[in-house]
Amino acid sequence: MNKELKTRRVLISKARIQAQVKKMARKISADYQGKDLVLVGVLRGSFVFMADLLREISIPVEVDFIAAASYKGNTRTSGVVRINRDLSTGIRGRHVLLLEDIVDSGLTLSYLIKNLKTRRPASIEVCTLLDKKDRRRMPVPVKYKGFNIPDKFVVGYGLDHNQLHRNLPYISWIEEE
Repeated sequence: MNKELKTRRVLISKARIQAQVKKMARKISADYQGKDLVLVGVLRGSFVFMADLLREISIPVEVDFIAAASYKGNTRTSGVVRINRDLSTGIRGRHVLLLEDIVDSGLTLSYLIKNLKTRRPASIEVCTLLDKKDRRRMPVPVKYKGFNIPDKFVVGYGLDHNQLHRNLPYISWIEEE
């Protein structure tokens, strides 16, 4: 059974998201000028953010994806991270910018950073649209951050609940049962 949103109140508007993505892209473009950059999107939630950010980055950049999950249709992390799809691009000696839709507990990103570091990139940094610091269980170094958000389960702009609501052009939240 599909769960409908109990509210569609806007937490972060489409206009605010677009402005922040442009600002982040300018900073990334300046920081990685002249470097061999690979954007690695964490699927599935990051794809909308990544597409918009990529279009705003003004330097050459390669793109790849990795899929990892610590949620199983719930609004809370299971605590167990698994990689469902690995990179197809070599990252040894390259600068990796790991893109996430949201940093929550930090479990998934902490696991991915450790895993990717074994492949010996020149550097690895994290870029996230949303940061939910109140839920952090593992420390995660976030270099580029769009917005700090409260401890709510958010949807929209690529983020889902049971694979629904990714298409909302803004960030909203669902009330937990």
